[in-house]
Amino acid sequence: MSTPQPPMPQAAAPDWRAAAPGSPYPSYTSPIPVMRTHLGNAISSEWTKIRSVRSTMWTLGVFVLLVVGIGLLTASLVAANESEGSLAGENPLSFGVFGLLLGSMCIITLGVLTTASEYGTGMIRTTMTACPSRARVLAAKAIVFFGVAFTVTFVSALLVALADVAMLDGARQPSNSEWLKGTLGISLYIALLGLLSLVVGSIIRHSAGAITIMIGLVLAPLVIALFMVSSALEDVRQALFDYSIPNQLGVFYTNSLSDSGPSGWDPLWIALGVTAAAFAGAVALLQKRDV
Repeated sequence: MSTPQPPMPQAAAPDWRAAAPGSPYPSYTSPIPVMRTHLGNAISSEWTKIRSVRSTMWTLGVFVLLVVGIGLLTASLVAANESEGSLAGENPLSFGVFGLLLGSMCIITLGVLTTASEYGTGMIRTTMTACPSRARVLAAKAIVFFGVAFTVTFVSALLVALADVAMLDGARQPSNSEWLKGTLGISLYIALLGLLSLVVGSIIRHSAGAITIMIGLVLAPLVIALFMVSSALEDVRQALFDYSIPNQLGVFYTNSLSDSGPSGWDPLWIALGVTAAAFAGAVALLQKRDV
C-alpha cells in the first residue's frame, strides 16, 4: 500500500493588477525578489572562477615550489660551503630573491590568464551580460587576483625568510625594516607585477601575446644592458640596469645590481604608479571596444 505524500508547496501566484490608466493591459509584478547588484556580487563571482579552474592551482603550486624550493636549496648550499666569517654582514633574507624572480613568472602567467583566457573561450560575453558594468568586472578581477597573489607570495616569502635565518648562523640578524621589506614589501611588489599582467591581458586579449610582453618587460632591459658595451650608451645602459625588475627585486633586500637608481621602497611606488596608469587605460579601452 502506498504511503500518502505530503502536499507540495505551491509557488506564489503572479500578482496581476488592474491596468494602469491609459493602458489596455494589466500590469505584472514578479513574485521573485529582485535585488540591485553591487561590487560584492562581482567579487564573489570572480572568486568562484579563480578557485575552480585548474590553471590557478597549477600556477600557484609551481610558484610555491620554485620560491620555497630554490630559496631553501640556495641557503643549504651557502651554509654547506661557507667559511669562517664569510657571511659576516650579509643579510640572510637576500638569498630568497632567486626563487622569487623565477616564481614571478607564474604570477605573471596567472594574471594574464585571469582576463585573457575569457576572451579566448568566449566566456567574457557571459560575464559582461551578467554584469554590464565593465569597470566593475575588471575591478572585481583585480581585487580577487591581488588578494590571492599577495597571500600566496607573502606566506612563501615568510617561510623562506624564516628558514634562511635559521640555517645561516654566520650571517647577521636582519633589522625590523629588512624583515618588513623582505616579506611584506616584496610580496606587494610581485602581486602588483601580477596585477599589471592582468591589465595587459585585458588590453591585449590574447594569452600568449600578453605573457610574452610581460616576460619581455621583466627580462629584456637587463639582457639588453648586458650587451651595451659602447661608452656612448653608458647612461642608457645604467638606466636599464637601475630600473630592471630583477634589480628592483634586489632593492628590497638592499642587494641591488648598482649603486644608483631606486632605493628603499621606491620600486613599490614605481610599480603602483605604472599599474594604476595601465588599469585606467584598460578601463577606457574596455568601455569603447566590443567584447
